[in-house]
Amino acid sequence: MRLLIAILLTFLSLSVHAAQCPDWPPGRAQEEISAVQKQIDLWDDSYHRQGQSMVADELYDQARAQLTDWQQCFNLDAPADPLRTAGGSIPHPIPHTGLNKLIDGAAIEDWLKNRNQVWVQPKVDGVAVSLVYEKGVLVRAISRGNGVQGKDWTASARRIGGIPQQLSQPRDLVVQGELYWRLDGHVQASAGSLNARGNVAGLMARKQLSAQDAAGIGLFVWEWPEGPASLSARIAALDALGFDSTAPLSHPIAELADVVRWREHWYRSPLPFASDGIVLRQDERPSADRWQAKAPYWIVAWKYPFAQALAEVRKVHFNIGRTGRITPVLDVAPIWLDDRQIKRVSVSSLPRWQALDIRPGDQVSISLAGLTIPRLDGVILRSVERVHMEVPEAADFHQLSCWQPTQGCQSQFLARLTWLSGKQGLDMPNIGPGTWEKLLETGRLKGLLDWLTLDAQELANINGFGERSTAQLLNSFNSARQRPFARWLNALGMPPIGQAQLADSWRELAQRETEQWQAQAGIGPGRAAQLSAFFRDPQVLALSETLRMAGVDGF
Repeated sequence: MRLLIAILLTFLSLSVHAAQCPDWPPGRAQEEISAVQKQIDLWDDSYHRQGQSMVADELYDQARAQLTDWQQCFNLDAPADPLRTAGGSIPHPIPHTGLNKLIDGAAIEDWLKNRNQVWVQPKVDGVAVSLVYEKGVLVRAISRGNGVQGKDWTASARRIGGIPQQLSQPRDLVVQGELYWRLDGHVQASAGSLNARGNVAGLMARKQLSAQDAAGIGLFVWEWPEGPASLSARIAALDALGFDSTAPLSHPIAELADVVRWREHWYRSPLPFASDGIVLRQDERPSADRWQAKAPYWIVAWKYPFAQALAEVRKVHFNIGRTGRITPVLDVAPIWLDDRQIKRVSVSSLPRWQALDIRPGDQVSISLAGLTIPRLDGVILRSVERVHMEVPEAADFHQLSCWQPTQGCQSQFLARLTWLSGKQGLDMPNIGPGTWEKLLETGRLKGLLDWLTLDAQELANINGFGERSTAQLLNSFNSARQRPFARWLNALGMPPIGQAQLADSWRELAQRETEQWQAQAGIGPGRAAQLSAFFRDPQVLALSETLRMAGVDGF
């Protein structure tokens, strides 16, 4: 059920995304679409001609779908054939057909209508190959290429133990299958694809395959074009000829529930290879002489939920924390990962954002860390139009900056208030960032402690504060006055002192020299300098005087 919900949400997200065309003038549309097409062309050429995968398969699929959507939005030509540079000089005896990828359970259910004797197999995440046998002896191995012609992989294939070099019977035949990287007990849901396909593609592109690398490659035969009519008969005959059996991973299905069950099972169960989805194939198919290098009607794929999703950046925020640390945060067009909708993701740090140079309109890759926390993986596609941004200067923000909500200081000032009322500070009940934001909007908080003087009449005149919430707020304010001296120091943002001895009065702490702080247990030169600066800062001294006048213990 959890997987079905995720699938439905993914479909809804993609449908909404596809329906929204960018608000671009024709000139910019042409530029943006051409840039994406150029990037995809580079990925295609690198993978198909050089055997190097520059981007994860699911990100490639999403980028290509995005390109198709945009081209339809602006009535432009369809994307170029991704296999146009993939062809080699060796013709396939029988073309590689490829397969359509269906997006959700509803599409699968529709495909199943009026079909009998349908089988399900895991979709092996590897590279396709044709193997040609004459009188039972392997004579040629051909890469998929463009489906009609491929490259000669025979020399490498002769070194791969997973490929039978001589069959048990002297037969002439052609089989099509997947060369995969062997993985022990691989669980796709938790481990992902581990670039298994790219690894095999890179090895097969080498002029010489080492014995060690060859031992890591396996073969999954998924088609015998001229074999027996039924899949079960083909599998049994291939087993007898000496191919590794695919019978344990081939199951008949009757309805959508069967498909969902096997998809969920293979997604979360150990397999000897990476798998990016499932394949449905029917027994009935045309004769091999009618096959073409395009997706046929008798076989489809249903991929697993995205582990990485492509998201369009809509806005970049620069959140400034209590200590002055700047954290860029991206607002993105809503996407679904697992069963979570993602609208925002952190870039972690200002230097990382500067290195990535992320602007609105860029397409970024997002995954889930620990299955729950959105994580920015990188920039996949860059918008041609680079939006100008006002970026805060890191040098302007530090542990002693922004004690008032002046221009540019609102974020850090709000973080100071949130810390002050939080569990690390005064632990003020019923007060959080939303409360402080409301008070800030009224202009009644010009400094960190101005709330100490707010009364019931002032609060009652603020929208959003009723009689009950006003009473709760005043109780929290009053209770804060009674907090111990040490809690107040933490609330004001005193640097951590670890196991150092803390005096009972502000006056004594303010008089300590840097050397005296450093003499305390566990305090080094850097922390000693921070503590000395904190207790001598004019803004902090003014706060201490406010607290002394308010009668707070220790000040």
